[in-house]
Amino acid sequence: MKLLHLVSSIDPRGGGISEGVVRLQSALSRAGHEGEILTLDAPDEPFVKAFPGKIHALGPSRATYAYTPGLTPWLRQHASDYDAVIVNGLWQYTGLGALRALGALGDAAPPYFVFPHGMLDPWFKRRYPLKHLKKSLYWALAEYRVLHNAAAVLFTCEEERLLARESFWPYRCDEAVVSYGTSEPPAESSHLTESFLQTFPALREKRLVLFLGRIHEKKGCDLLIDAFAQAAARSPDVHLVMAGPDQEGWVDALQARAQELGIANRITWAGMLSGDVKWGAFYACEVFCLPSHQENFGIAVAEALACGRPVLISDKVNIWREVADDAAGLVDTDTLPGTQQLLQRWLDATPAEMAAMRSAARRCFEQRFRIEQVAQNLVQAIRQYAPSLSVAATAQSPAQDVQDVGV
Repeated sequence: MKLLHLVSSIDPRGGGISEGVVRLQSALSRAGHEGEILTLDAPDEPFVKAFPGKIHALGPSRATYAYTPGLTPWLRQHASDYDAVIVNGLWQYTGLGALRALGALGDAAPPYFVFPHGMLDPWFKRRYPLKHLKKSLYWALAEYRVLHNAAAVLFTCEEERLLARESFWPYRCDEAVVSYGTSEPPAESSHLTESFLQTFPALREKRLVLFLGRIHEKKGCDLLIDAFAQAAARSPDVHLVMAGPDQEGWVDALQARAQELGIANRITWAGMLSGDVKWGAFYACEVFCLPSHQENFGIAVAEALACGRPVLISDKVNIWREVADDAAGLVDTDTLPGTQQLLQRWLDATPAEMAAMRSAARRCFEQRFRIEQVAQNLVQAIRQYAPSLSVAATAQSPAQDVQDVGV
């Protein structure tokens, strides 16, 4: 099967969507499927030049909407070369551009699928009412048709599917839950841990709580800092690592808050980590914490589980049920008391309980979030919702957990 992935950007600073698309395409390639990525980035961007697979960069795009004049003509000319097109994300020109181009091709157009990646979560409606009003207008003009005309809308978990129904009206589309995941991390080794600890030598012999992600208000970074003050007062050897890009210019305010609480020296602001240093951070930490107010999937959560590290997450991280069911971490509300409770329960855990959670974390990843299984689910969904596709049989058996729900 030959697939085209549309994504507005593959810039790794943009968070989990770009990284997830790249890893999913890699897994599809290993399974024998061809795949290419179409992005609205400029072709001279360093991360585009460094991309290891086949990529078509049509940018630079214009403004926040990522309007790119060349997208629709390119798709009209090349879309028929692919068995299916996968649109990643909403509220960008990728969706409308695909709708226009594929609609113009008529019967010659391949089916297209849409991954909302959590962008239909009603949290955004409550948190940003003015933006929601603007999006409601765009929904009526374009985005509803993008989803309604798709062969299927693909969700990463059941929680995301259910929440999407509360976002906009009208809402009618074919739905499929295909899961999501990440690649197998490099094996735990002293080399990786040392890569991190040599970069941050003051963290040796500390019990580390790791936050890794964008420094953004929806991630609950302020909750984590306030809650950590209580944990720091109780245990002198605990230390918080805040790793990730500061895209909103929020770090200064968070650092000032830590100073007010008297814990500035108990927090390391690591910036964006990658490569051995990133994996070393996972292996050096005792737990991973993400008290998000909204999190569709949480690639970093899956990465922590893959490294055998228990996760302390809010019940607004959409895979919280899976984590709780597998005893792979701790779950509480996205509030200050909830986040404090997460850290308290971690500190109260016995060595035996922590060992059990570490084993459960790794098992949770292996059974639910391996990217190879996600690739298999995706292929199965494409075959299910586009039965007219003439695709070569693969050696893999069809996935059994793709959920078919029409709305």
